[in-house]
Amino acid sequence: MTQVHNWQLGREMSYPFEEAHPDRQLAAVFNLNRCIGCQTCTMACKSTWTFSKGQEQMWWNNVETKPYGGYPQFWDVKILKLLEEEHEKQGGQMAWSEDEGGPYGKYEGMTIFEAADKRYGPEGPQRALGYLPADHEWTAPNIYEDTTPNYEGGELGISKEGSSLPEHKAWFFYLARTCNHCTYPACVAACPRKAIYKRKEDGIVLIDQDRCRGYRKCVEACPYKKSYYRPNTRTSEKCVGCVPLTEGADPIGEGHPVESRCMTACVGKIRLQSLVKINQETGDWADDPEHPLYFLVKKEKIALPLYPQFGLEPNLYYIPPRWAPRPYLRQMFGPGVDDAIAKYTAPSRELLAVLQLFRAHRLMIFKYGIKKGEKLYETKMPDGRTVEVFNDTVIGYGQDGRKIVETPVVEPIHKRTPDRLNTI
Repeated sequence: MTQVHNWQLGREMSYPFEEAHPDRQLAAVFNLNRCIGCQTCTMACKSTWTFSKGQEQMWWNNVETKPYGGYPQFWDVKILKLLEEEHEKQGGQMAWSEDEGGPYGKYEGMTIFEAADKRYGPEGPQRALGYLPADHEWTAPNIYEDTTPNYEGGELGISKEGSSLPEHKAWFFYLARTCNHCTYPACVAACPRKAIYKRKEDGIVLIDQDRCRGYRKCVEACPYKKSYYRPNTRTSEKCVGCVPLTEGADPIGEGHPVESRCMTACVGKIRLQSLVKINQETGDWADDPEHPLYFLVKKEKIALPLYPQFGLEPNLYYIPPRWAPRPYLRQMFGPGVDDAIAKYTAPSRELLAVLQLFRAHRLMIFKYGIKKGEKLYETKMPDGRTVEVFNDTVIGYGQDGRKIVETPVVEPIHKRTPDRLNTI
């Protein structure tokens, strides 16, 4: 094990390979407050990449209902339990301190790599703490869909007190998931054949099908369970980041990087994807204040990584749902949850504009600008904060600097004239 820097954890951590970083990293932000669980993204991916024999139970993109849903079933509960058990055996706990080493504090517990370093099995030490799901766990990808936790209700199960923000009594939310194309992938660390690699040009994690022998070590090690075994070819497969689109090789992009199929198909406009520059010395994102993802993740800190305590430094980020219990969200997205929700519920003028770029265009956006408009209204939040809404226009630019989209913060309302009421 060597020491690498994990900026999400705010410290150095153990990892089987030397620290190395791509020139740019494929990254995305998901706004969970908007997801309606329609599964359009799931079927877009399925119909593009995993419709063949042997891929029936492969869902590179899936949307699961939290807190009970998951694919494979209870994947997060099981890995969290394993990690907690290792903390109990070796001492310590999965806790965060207020140390300023990272954007959300400093993680004082063990990652899945550090927990595995002292855990010995029949074949010696593991590279990453993990488990291999049983066959039945790969069935029912929509298990517990729309299932809410129990709560005490009145007649007909209806709450006497009702429900209101900040936390609902009866709650669930949809969690859209795909491969995180992690900075420190557990699948790469665990593969005995070195068949899995991270591309230098865009950070996409791929499996070399010629080298893979289907040992399923990647399936066992990935805590997010986004590597899949294909029985008829006896190899593993995973999300490829829609490489032709990302490279700009698809004709629809005309040489410009295009968002992945799951991103462009999103009905709820919850997704924003692009490539971000990486600082080769620190491994952190390079300063790029006009990049919309940089603004959301690094400056505003409204988008958070999924289970950062695993130590993989995932590159998909989530704006947490504002109605779910805070303790549940903190264990899922880390200690930055409270600040992220506070900023989302009372957005700044700039944040309100950037949020309009989600699914505004299928081409990846690398820079944004804001054309200021008149003030429309202001309102006060229950906690006393003031929110001002301006009729600004946000502009998205491609990697070559050309304007690709322009959209207002407040969408106009078009009224039909009386003589055209029944026309389209």
